[in-house]
Amino acid sequence: MSVSRSTTLPINGGATSTTTPNLPSSLATNHARSLWRSRLGSALRTALACTIVGVATIYTPSVLRSHLTFPAFSYVTAILISGEATLGDSLHGAASALYGTLLGVLPAMLTLLFLLRPDGFSITTTTLAVVLSSFAVALLGSTDLIAKRIALGQIVIIYAAPFEQVGPHDVKAVWHPIHVAASTAVGVVASVLALLFPYPRLACYEVREKSKLYMEMAMERLRLLVNAFYADNSACMAALISQARCLTAESTKLLHNIKLKQASSQWERPPFRFIPLHPKEPSDRLQNIETPLKGMEIALSSTKSFPVKFSDQQLKGNLLSLRDHIILRLRQENIMANTKQENFVARREPLDQPHLALPVIPQNLKDFSPLLFFLFCIDLLYNGTLTNPSADGAQENRVMPTTEQATVASKDDPSTKRRNSKNPCCVNGNSERLVVALKCSLSLGLAVLFGVLFSKSNGYWSGLTVAITITPWRQATFKLANDRAQGTAIGSVYGVLGSVISQNLMELRFLALLPWIIFTSFLRRSRMYGHAGGIAAVISTLIILGRRHYGPPTVFAIARLTETFIGLSCSVLVELLLQPTRASTLARAQLSGSLRTLNECIESLILSTGPVPLKEKQKKLEQQVNALRKYIDEAQMEPNFWFLPFPVACYYKLHGSLSKLVELLCFLVHGIEFLAEESHGLGAARKEIQETIGGDLEQFKIIIGSPLKNFEEVIRVKSLGKLEKELPRRSEPNDLELGNYGSLSAGEEESEKVVALFLQHAIEVVKRHDVDVGEDLKSQVVLCLATFGFCTGGLMKETREIENGILELLQWENPGSHINLYEISCELKAPGA
Repeated sequence: MSVSRSTTLPINGGATSTTTPNLPSSLATNHARSLWRSRLGSALRTALACTIVGVATIYTPSVLRSHLTFPAFSYVTAILISGEATLGDSLHGAASALYGTLLGVLPAMLTLLFLLRPDGFSITTTTLAVVLSSFAVALLGSTDLIAKRIALGQIVIIYAAPFEQVGPHDVKAVWHPIHVAASTAVGVVASVLALLFPYPRLACYEVREKSKLYMEMAMERLRLLVNAFYADNSACMAALISQARCLTAESTKLLHNIKLKQASSQWERPPFRFIPLHPKEPSDRLQNIETPLKGMEIALSSTKSFPVKFSDQQLKGNLLSLRDHIILRLRQENIMANTKQENFVARREPLDQPHLALPVIPQNLKDFSPLLFFLFCIDLLYNGTLTNPSADGAQENRVMPTTEQATVASKDDPSTKRRNSKNPCCVNGNSERLVVALKCSLSLGLAVLFGVLFSKSNGYWSGLTVAITITPWRQATFKLANDRAQGTAIGSVYGVLGSVISQNLMELRFLALLPWIIFTSFLRRSRMYGHAGGIAAVISTLIILGRRHYGPPTVFAIARLTETFIGLSCSVLVELLLQPTRASTLARAQLSGSLRTLNECIESLILSTGPVPLKEKQKKLEQQVNALRKYIDEAQMEPNFWFLPFPVACYYKLHGSLSKLVELLCFLVHGIEFLAEESHGLGAARKEIQETIGGDLEQFKIIIGSPLKNFEEVIRVKSLGKLEKELPRRSEPNDLELGNYGSLSAGEEESEKVVALFLQHAIEVVKRHDVDVGEDLKSQVVLCLATFGFCTGGLMKETREIENGILELLQWENPGSHINLYEISCELKAPGA
């Protein structure tokens, strides 16, 4: 086999890159340049969309211009749909805008037709109409967010914005909503045209290019990690791992962008069967590569033996051959991404499958378990690259599918639908949707009420501020309100400064707008203003410089700043009234739930039932850990007021340990999967291995399961002072499975003994059946058992870190008390607790 390599390994085991020493930095630079070009292109297309809106609302014939009476909402619609959008996003946004217009305009038209009086609505009637209409729109659970925002914005403008009172009653009732719909249509058309010219920005093309760049990074990461495996010393290994981690960070960003763009590519596929389609889920195939590479990094980071003592030239040759096969497969996938699948398959050359056979089983397997885990991961990576990317999920990959796949599969299952119809969770979902609809309607109603009371002509701006920023999920209310207020302020100041240009020279005003639109496009990704602040800044400038005949710009800017403050204040007030629970409280509850799910995962470690129960629990744990991170980020940004400062460092430390536990459980799933698939080849050793490992796993579950239950109970305690007063204290704890006094989890020495005993028992069984099991299968079993030992040891280590994190958290919350988790746990288990 001849494979071109850009990195070679010296015969003496040293790890040097001979031809491309700066390849990691060049790949990271290429990614940075690609990201910068993508953001600049998005900014220019946003500017083009706003320019199209300005031309349509200012320079079109007066007959058409007379129907575009709300150009500000045209700008708002263009900003909502464009931004980081691709052609698929813009088409989806156009469909959502059409649906939102049906929700907002048609009911309002009927209301005006039957209820509008000659002198217009009163303030009370206007507020009531906005509350009821917005409640009906927000209550629809399946409606897209853009459709809801556009519908709510149209409702505010139709009921609260002033319009011409000349003409018959029925003419006013019909033409006013039509003018709002026409202004919305201009923004939608401008967004679609901006994504088409000068050439379409296709999501499928971006997914293909980002996937290609990810493949290049994955190949270089693999070279670096294999070189680190044969490093002469810890300093050389650390340098190589550091380079690989730099590429890992960039690869994570690429995977995130690919997942976002591949959903948009669904809208770019023509509904014709004779046109070949791209692979449906490229991110899933890339996840099959990412997971083993992360496992290899974890293994090398835990290695203490330098250089690798049990390796020889045969193992080294097998490992290099396996590496070259993987790199070749990744290159073939890159080729297939740019060529037709049938032509690619015809040119594919057969390859000899490499065998990763161990020359000798190490005597002290515990010390070599990280290195054997490394070999297990590279073998897992090789099996993952053998998966046909065009299968479209016809068969289950060995690497665990993503949470999104499981969610879609469960939704499509008829039995799941029947269960959901009787599930109490559906009731909870309906109640949450009702709270969201009530929050939306009250926020809009109060904003319109106070806005109109302050200024009848500009009162609708307060309601419009709430309408275009409403979200059905929890968010950092104070942080986003602050970002929007600051963005509105700087955008208004820039607009007022730009308004020194005469309104008759709109071309110069548009030239002044272009750099600001580009600047705010980059401002959306800053930590200082964020997406909310950037959107507010660009909209504030557009409605000042992009329109004419609205009065003095300074007066209008001050009035809109006041209306914006009214809208944001109403939104924050309603949020506090309907959802008063602080994010710090939710983070603590989520931490308790994550610990409970983690204990359920440990209880699911049963070889006889296969990996399915553990895999489902592991997915649930991953979702809960991600939710914990969301609450931690939100709690970090919320104001303290009279509460204690949020201990963000403690929570981040706990989240990091839980994230590592999720990764280790993922590899345990792969190990159990392998034993379930290959157990038929073990012969007589199959039953004995399952019994021996099963017994050791039961002991491991007792050692780690009891502390996790205690951690969950301790976290649920709201006040330690109240606990000390109400619960009787035990003088002599009698719960022997809690371990030594003052510690709930197993110590480091005890953990090492458990892992060593587990590996010793497993290897003894393999050696007793050495004749019955082939060499290749025996090597695979040894790698799998070493993975079990490595992951169980890592689980116990991270459990100790969780105990330290909880102790630090409780000590932070109770600085005047001496915290002892063992005593607290005993008090919780005491009679009468």
